[in-house]
Amino acid sequence: DKVKRVICCSGKVYYDLVKKREERESDDVAILRVEQLYPFPHKVFGAELRKYPNATDIVWCQDEPQNQGAWFFVQHYIHENMLDGQKLGYAGRAASASPAVGYSHLHQEQQKNLIDAAFGKLRGYILTK
Repeated sequence: DKVKRVICCSGKVYYDLVKKREERESDDVAILRVEQLYPFPHKVFGAELRKYPNATDIVWCQDEPQNQGAWFFVQHYIHENMLDGQKLGYAGRAASASPAVGYSHLHQEQQKNLIDAAFGKLRGYILTK
């Protein structure tokens, strides 16, 4: 299996991720869209994740600020379903008191950066199984 990275997400960021994967022709990246966050679908999610036993990096990507999206809720559930040796990272906006940056050009720049981060090297807080 070619997949080395699994990007997990919820919501409309999925479409940006699919577009970026197509642009990059990244056949080593799988995208899992999780639309039911509570109760978390452990059996279904775990089964999907196990389809990619050679994946070393798992990424949660969201376009909300870190403290306002699902990251802090789902990171533990994702970690529980990871295989030994896999690493979990976050790709998204930094924590913020405001849900929006307030300027269209800054929003577009942040959106591009978080999508690029989802496909790039894991940075920051990383959980390892």
